[in-house]
Amino acid sequence: MESPSRPSKREGGEEKERPRFFDAKAKVHCWQKAATVPGRHPERWRFDAAGNIVCKRLCNCNGCLCFEYDHIVPFSKGGESTAENCQILQTRVNRFKSDKEGVDQSELKGFSCDIKFTDKALDLIEMAVYGDVIRPGNQCHCRTKAEQLGLVKSKKAMSACELPYKEDS
Repeated sequence: MESPSRPSKREGGEEKERPRFFDAKAKVHCWQKAATVPGRHPERWRFDAAGNIVCKRLCNCNGCLCFEYDHIVPFSKGGESTAENCQILQTRVNRFKSDKEGVDQSELKGFSCDIKFTDKALDLIEMAVYGDVIRPGNQCHCRTKAEQLGLVKSKKAMSACELPYKEDS
């Protein structure tokens, strides 16, 4: 198993620990600098460096909406674990990128999942992951079983979502 930090030489010959993983502040900055997904809540959805949609709650897992925080200049090649050297990448893309430097967006895109999600699919996923859907002009919450049976009236300000969608006729 890899060590969470490695020594690096400082001026004067002293060794200083280099953290292997990004701290919480660097991760927040990294998420914020990623491109937003139009029509989606920016704290829930972003585009990774290859242009793939990823979900913030699906960090460090496998799947087409999952992502990892990636060192732009690989850690193994001297890259620091700082916000400036951080990008979000779909997990699959990050695994293929590995410790390569200078990989352009088109090459990263070639490693991406081939699944393209519709707005309806993303709404269903957001409902499952967060319990509600927040989209500009279309915010709703997931009804509990008691609400569905009419036993309880929701205290939530937003209305219940009409999911799954009814087909347009």
